[in-house]
This record gives sequence, C-alpha cells and structure tokens, in this order.
Amino acid sequence: MKKIVKQQGTSCLCAVLLVVSMSGTACFRTPLGSASGLTPDGSAGHLDAPNLIGAKPDLALALWPDVPPDLLPPDLPPDLRPGGEPAAVTFASVSAGYNSACGLRTDGTIACWGDNSSGEATPPAGTFASVGAGVHFACGLRTDGTIACWGDSYAVPTPPAGTFTSISVGDGLACGVRTNGTIACWGTVFFGAAVPLAGTFASVSAGDGSACGLRTDGTIACWGYGGVVAGTFTSVSAGAYFACGLRTNGTMACWGDYSQAPPPAGAAGTFAFVSAGDSFACGLRTDGTIACVGDDASGRATPPAGPFASVSAGYLFACGLRTDGTIACWGDNSFGEATPPAP
Repeated sequence: MKKIVKQQGTSCLCAVLLVVSMSGTACFRTPLGSASGLTPDGSAGHLDAPNLIGAKPDLALALWPDVPPDLLPPDLPPDLRPGGEPAAVTFASVSAGYNSACGLRTDGTIACWGDNSSGEATPPAGTFASVGAGVHFACGLRTDGTIACWGDSYAVPTPPAGTFTSISVGDGLACGVRTNGTIACWGTVFFGAAVPLAGTFASVSAGDGSACGLRTDGTIACWGYGGVVAGTFTSVSAGAYFACGLRTNGTMACWGDYSQAPPPAGAAGTFAFVSAGDSFACGLRTDGTIACVGDDASGRATPPAGPFASVSAGYLFACGLRTDGTIACWGDNSFGEATPPAP
C-alpha cells in the first residue's frame, strides 16, 4: 500500500527519456502537491506528487498514472484515457451532397471526399460542431457558432455574420438558425428560397429551390417551391422541389413536387430521422435500419444492412453513419463520393 505524505517545498521528478540521438535523465522541478504514488527517482522516500501543470499530458499520465484527476493539467485533452492513450477518432455525423460528401470527426475536424473540382472537398482547418454538403460547395458550423463555407463561391456567397446553432446546405442555397431562433438564408434566390419566413425555429433544411423550417411549436413552414403540410413534426428535410418530415408518431410524410417526391407509403414503420435527396429519400428506423424510397437510380435507394445512427440522402448516392462511428455510402461512385475515408 502506498502512503501519503504532505510536505511543502520542491522536488525533482526524474525519468529516463528516450530522445532522438541521445538518452539520459531529465528532472522537472515543480512545487509539491499531495497525491498517492512514489517519486520516480525514489529520493528521500517522499510520496509527494509534483504539480503537473505545464507538463505534456502524455508524459504526465505515463509517469503518474495514479494521480487524481483534479491534480492533472487543466489543459489535458478530454479524449486522453487514464493510460495516456488517445481515444480513437471516429465520425460523429455525415452529409451527402451532389457529387461529394463531408463527415464531422469526433475531434471536431472535417473530412470531405468525392468531386473536388470547385474545392468542395477541401474543408478549412479548425474545429466544427456540424457540417453540410451541397452542390459544389459545403459549409460548417464552427464551435464558436460562426459559419465557414468553401467550394464554388458563385454557388454560395459569403455566409452572414453572427452566431448560429445549426446550418443546412442545399443547391446554391444555405440556411442557418441563429441563436435567437430566427433563420437566415443566403445564396440562390430562385422561387424566394433565400427569403425565410419570420418566427422562431428549432431547425432548418435547405434544398433545391426551397427550404423548410421546424417551428418551436412542432409545425413546419416552407418557403420557395416548398408547399405546405399540416400537423406537428419532430424533424424536416428539404430535397429537390419536395420535402419530407417525421410526424410526432414517428411516421414519414412527404410533400411538394410529387414527380420528385417519393411515396411515403413506401417506408413502413417508425423512424427517428429522415433525409430528402433528389427524387428519393431515406429514413432511419428506430431499430437502426435504413429504408429508402423513390427513384433507385444507381442503387441509391438500396441501403446496406445496419445498424446506423443517421442517414443523409444526396444526388445519386446516400451515406449513413454506423453506430461504430464509421461511414458507409451507396449508389453512384463516379467521383468517389460513395467511398468514404477511414476516420
């Protein structure tokens, strides 16, 4: 059993470090604290733990695996496990666009793949809370609430200033929910899609020629080429001239241009999430399986077996986030859009 001795003063924490081209003994003189564990050099028999503030996290944990959490450096990354091993980085979300897709990693960085002719698959550095892929461009919501977009600047201009809680990207159109619950849209103004309705919203979805928002009372409002729908919903997704939503009972409803919209009767069961694409839509069932309805061109409406945590329908392909944090895509792969990278 280790004994705890409290003493004021300083100690020299020594460890043999293997460094390129040399090896030797290094000492770190730090104020003494109070924690269990032998001093690495065994000097004086004191069991004082050094103040580890400023030490490299991996070194601190390697030398002092038993140090209580409150004595570890305040800047210790949260994804470091007790043994000093970083947690495996996986994906937290995925968004399928036109010929490209983007995924948000659990460390907050973004990876995009597929067509990069306009730079849409080259995201900026930084940490993000969400990402949306559109037609030749993409946007991400930074962790500070601001928005960054990349790709074809003609397709979508510079996003508005301010802080947001969510974003959505469509065809030449993007929308975001501001921290006060109002919606701002920018980009293509066809059919009035870039002029959102007034009111407070919980979420927004930008499509092709239309956008829809879920109001805080559960009703849905669409503008542009969107159409209307009655009832209360838990989510909404705008596609190519149509939209789909999940009713509060978990069933799927689609409306708009029915030459594009899939028949909701084709997706039986209860769902937790829905995504509308171009002439097809996919829903995530409550059991983790995915059901897609509508045009099955290139096999985009034929998803693989689950379980999944979310799904995103794009143009001729779709992607799903598996429960293990990996991404699976299916459908057209002409630009590599259905071949996601490892996290």
